[in-house]
Amino acid sequence: MSLKKKELTEKNLYTLEFSVEKDVFEAAVSKVFAKEAKKISVPGFRKGKAPRSVIEKMYGKGVFYEDAINECIPDAFEAALKESELEMVGKPEFEVVSIDDNGVLLSAKVYVKPEVKIEGYAGIETPKTTKRVTKKEIDEEINRVRERNARTIDVTDRAAELNDIANIDYEGFVDGVAFDGGKDEGFDLKLGSGQFIPGFEEQVVGKNIGDSFDISVKFPENYHAENLKGKEAIFKIKLNGLKKTELPELDDEFVKDVSEFNTLDEYKADIKAKIQDRNAKQAEAEVENKLIEALIEKLEADIPEAMFVAETENYVRDYDNRLRMQGMDLSTYFKYTGMNLDILRAQLRPQAEKQVKLRLALEKIAELENVAVTDEEVEAEYTRISEAYNVPVEEVKSMVDAKGISEDLKVKAAMDFVKSKAVTTK
Repeated sequence: MSLKKKELTEKNLYTLEFSVEKDVFEAAVSKVFAKEAKKISVPGFRKGKAPRSVIEKMYGKGVFYEDAINECIPDAFEAALKESELEMVGKPEFEVVSIDDNGVLLSAKVYVKPEVKIEGYAGIETPKTTKRVTKKEIDEEINRVRERNARTIDVTDRAAELNDIANIDYEGFVDGVAFDGGKDEGFDLKLGSGQFIPGFEEQVVGKNIGDSFDISVKFPENYHAENLKGKEAIFKIKLNGLKKTELPELDDEFVKDVSEFNTLDEYKADIKAKIQDRNAKQAEAEVENKLIEALIEKLEADIPEAMFVAETENYVRDYDNRLRMQGMDLSTYFKYTGMNLDILRAQLRPQAEKQVKLRLALEKIAELENVAVTDEEVEAEYTRISEAYNVPVEEVKSMVDAKGISEDLKVKAAMDFVKSKAVTTK
């Protein structure tokens, strides 16, 4: 197995010719024959017992060649690529050049990273606005905590009001006929939550426990059920009971119950500090996003399509992995959303293009600024990944090589350099 030819055929595209020696190819053919022969029926022989020569005579000498070539390609191409000293991007495209007494000659189209130019990356001007913390924000944060600690009490002395929890039986009818999914008993509905279609909850307001009444509503034109879109409906309702939530008093005792602080003033000061920190981080993120946009704008490169395709597929795999962590997969997701793989790829493509361009820009900046990464920094990154994913360090090292870690750290350092040199304005 060896590289025979390396030729630049187009911009960022090389053609490599490499060989598989005769003995290696013959061993692969024999391996495929041993695997596939048992599936082949030949008259005069028990199934799977026909000699290779008989099968080749019946189906042609190359009956096992395709699978044998596929068997040989990974090792042969890896050796040829290493010998070529090319840094491949995307997937190679293979072709059989010849098969003869010397073995197999193959060719591969290999895309490589483009030449990159970037200028003006130091000193990029970008506005930075950190939002001030308002009293309203602090009060809203406290009220969310109060709501989580609220208690529910029965209401017996008045009619239903907005924000009450109404326990109802209901059944819906369109043109006098009950429809699927339109009936339930003992359902708790918070009035004003918008959980039901517009107009439903408001018509429960003012009713008393024990009342039976009708509600008239119209399903939205964009309702998910095709048979109900835009239809007028009547719901027969019985109000079984009412509850309301009662918020805890906002005092020092409440603060002691929900936090490590003793007074309301201390608690408010802590919430204000946390919101300030959140706003500061948001402002930093917005600056970074503007810097990224500026870097992409400054990038000059003829990027091969293969890079965009490969990165899009990476995003698809990541999307699938996230779904699996939630107990779902792509096929199930597509079933419920009406999407398909092509639609998902189209949605992820802009993000993938942006990532490819940003990576190329930062790699070039790292090169221009002579960014270096030490062995200690690589080891520290292995440790960080190990702790983040609760995986032994040695296992992380088996999955991610040191060169990949080093390149990622250089890219991060390049981004830190751009941020350190940026000129932020109010």
